[in-house]
Amino acid sequence: MRLVIQRVSEASVTIEGELFSSIGTGLMVLVGIAEGDTPADVEWLAAKTAAMRIFPDENGVMNRSVLDIGGDVLAVSQFTLMASTKKGNRPSYIHAAGHELAVPMYELYCEKMSVLLGKEVKTGQFGADMKVALINDGPVTIIIDSKLRE
Repeated sequence: MRLVIQRVSEASVTIEGELFSSIGTGLMVLVGIAEGDTPADVEWLAAKTAAMRIFPDENGVMNRSVLDIGGDVLAVSQFTLMASTKKGNRPSYIHAAGHELAVPMYELYCEKMSVLLGKEVKTGQFGADMKVALINDGPVTIIIDSKLRE
């Protein structure tokens, strides 16, 4: 399971010209699910996401988490995060989980994050053609993979 976490001042998802969801200050999280991912991957990534200290404290040092600041989270499923670019110029998505695994794992991640934050995590719509807009604050962008655990 792979996440791209961006610290944002705002983010939104629009589907078919209609605003689907939006947040203010917080995290925009792109969620990629791979074949073989398990609830243990979700648990680890949700805990890391909620506790990651990438928001400034009173001295401007990145020392606060989204939980500490009471920020929002917008989580959007993105199978292209699992792209393999090893051969050629056309990415392969052979390692991306199919709907039967990806949907419940994405939903579980959103549920775990909601519990950790004590409020609803905003989402995209699985499988939809979404237009994602955000203002990356910093910019701060973190890539985290449950298989690498770096």
